[in-house]
Amino acid sequence: MQKKQSNGLLYFFGALGGLLYGYDTGVISGALLYIDEDLGLNSFTEGLVVSSLLVGAIISAAITGRVTDKIGRKKTIIAAGILFLIGALSAGLAVNVTTMVIARVILGLAVGCSTTIVPLYLSELAPKEKRGSLASLNQLLITIGILSSYLVNYALSDAGAWRWMLGLAVIPAAILIIGMLFMPESPRWLLTAGKEEQARAILKRVRGENASIDEEVSEVKKAEKEDEGGIKELFSSWVRPALIAGMGIAFLQQFIGINTIIYYTPITLENAGFADSAAILGTVGIGAVNVLMTIIAIRFVDKINRKTLLMAGNIGMVVSLVVLSTVNLLAPDSTAATWAIIICLGTFIVSFSTTWGPVVWIMLPELFPTKVRGIGTGVATFALHGANLIVSLLFPILLNAIGISYLFYIFAVIGILAFLFVKFFTTETRGKSLEQIEQDLRKRSSVG
Repeated sequence: MQKKQSNGLLYFFGALGGLLYGYDTGVISGALLYIDEDLGLNSFTEGLVVSSLLVGAIISAAITGRVTDKIGRKKTIIAAGILFLIGALSAGLAVNVTTMVIARVILGLAVGCSTTIVPLYLSELAPKEKRGSLASLNQLLITIGILSSYLVNYALSDAGAWRWMLGLAVIPAAILIIGMLFMPESPRWLLTAGKEEQARAILKRVRGENASIDEEVSEVKKAEKEDEGGIKELFSSWVRPALIAGMGIAFLQQFIGINTIIYYTPITLENAGFADSAAILGTVGIGAVNVLMTIIAIRFVDKINRKTLLMAGNIGMVVSLVVLSTVNLLAPDSTAATWAIIICLGTFIVSFSTTWGPVVWIMLPELFPTKVRGIGTGVATFALHGANLIVSLLFPILLNAIGISYLFYIFAVIGILAFLFVKFFTTETRGKSLEQIEQDLRKRSSVG
């Protein structure tokens, strides 16, 4: 029993960066209502405050992979926690637009760092038969973070306490920093760093005293000898299919419309005739469904192939968007349109949170060979945050130009393209060790 508890804490602290990512992403939507008044934001500076987090995330994702391959996974997560703490404290104490933007950039650096390293750390610690469910903890805590931010915003809205909304993130940030001080390093990174004795001790702790770890250590050492490492290896011909697959699913996860659903649910519900308070509560409801469905996904993610889940999710999201847009065009302001919006928003969230939400975070570190796993995951995460920034900047412009219905049709088309990309450009990773996935990659490229 003690061993299970210890491992549970290990995975919890490993994934806690996901909660901070979700909270800092979601909290700004409610805080902006009151920041506008106190700091005198206009449309440009409001967009700057929101998008500055994504700019920081892009910068951090571009360099985190190299850093974590040099200094290790544990130290990188602690560094992310320190950045989260500094950023949250700075945002809560901001006195003008400049200091708020700087604080949001710092938070973005933390987000880019955590979204690169957390899935990687969990994937390298987990046994292959449970890797999907354990790596899904990252997505679960992201959704819990988003829901927590909605609840905090709702609780503090009457007081207009935006500084508390933003500043409360220092609590989980401090817990992350302290907790990670007592967590182990990734055994796979230790083996690549020539620290086999430490790696074996950690594997025994994670797998259990009676587990046979010789085969696992042997696989990692064999893969480590064959890999060269570095950015040159990442762009080599045999690794390139993994890079294309990783960047593709990361980019498409953001471009299939999930953030627009989360960010603009209140506006969508208001357009359907809901009062302001009901629209805000509707957002909380969407967040709750997101958490619940992610919990359900964790139960079956290791029982169904990753590609099957992604393609099934695409079908559900595309159908939801097409029905929502069509009913809204043909019968606007009708009872049918109102119900269609409620049902389709729900089915979209269910489809995403049981498939593309957790599965992409699971697959990103799985796709890359040992010595370039950090760099590869970082490059893919760079693409993810870049796509998020593009969508965030373009959505309001396109919304005003063509309307919500036609815009959702565009996302439906992207969903179809995502289905085809998964079918033809990704490889199945379920049930294989990370080293087996690497060997499969070499065989497909006629290398090794």
